[in-house]
Amino acid sequence: MLVDSHCHLNFPELLEKLSDIKQSMLDNEVGYALCISVTLPDFPQVLALAEANDNFFASVGVHPDYEDIDEPTVDELLKLANHPKVIAIGETGLDYFRLTGDLEWQRLRFRNHIRAAIACGKPLVIHTRNAAEDTLRIMREENAQKIGGVMHCFTESLDVALQAIELGFYISFSGIVTFKNALSIKEVAQKIPLDRLLVETDSPYLAPVPYRGKINQPSYVKNVAEEIARLRDISFEEISIASTDNFFRLFSHATAYKT
Repeated sequence: MLVDSHCHLNFPELLEKLSDIKQSMLDNEVGYALCISVTLPDFPQVLALAEANDNFFASVGVHPDYEDIDEPTVDELLKLANHPKVIAIGETGLDYFRLTGDLEWQRLRFRNHIRAAIACGKPLVIHTRNAAEDTLRIMREENAQKIGGVMHCFTESLDVALQAIELGFYISFSGIVTFKNALSIKEVAQKIPLDRLLVETDSPYLAPVPYRGKINQPSYVKNVAEEIARLRDISFEEISIASTDNFFRLFSHATAYKT
């Protein structure tokens, strides 16, 4: 059994096909999915999916790409996180690729999410793009190691991965690891400790080979796991067991729903 540790099932292109997606998950032995919040106005829809499906979980947070919005306060995040199916804070972090200029607001937002995660005892889901140095610096300054979490859709170097692992974080791989030219990511997938590895789709984005260019979905996390097994020269079953055990170890609030 596998877990898709990061997907966006509330996005219209997936929500309208939810019945088929759930059947495909069943057919491919993908037992659980963590539905990720990217804005607070959309959070009720994310939570509704988790409430309606025993094998779906929710996070609460605001993605760093959303500017010119009401900034989420620690108190707001804590209030929304006070639900048994909300098992994580995020996705949060820094993104210096899509946005430029004075991005101090991103850094302040990231700090609020870390503070909320520590306060409520639920781990972080971190997005970082072209911002690894500042991401790690803020994690250290805010004592993110007190709660831990996951560096989702990892695209940084092995050194960055190992620094995050030292802070108690897991590393999650998406369909990018199946791309032919993603050599540095393949190296990270080969070399990090197996007990710190997660798999995800980030669907509807980043469909793995052989579905590249199509709408992604949670069942395709199987292709991610198969590629990592190939890279590490171990069995698919070993990756499946390890990544699932890692998910429930990190997101301990989800264990109450494990069957």
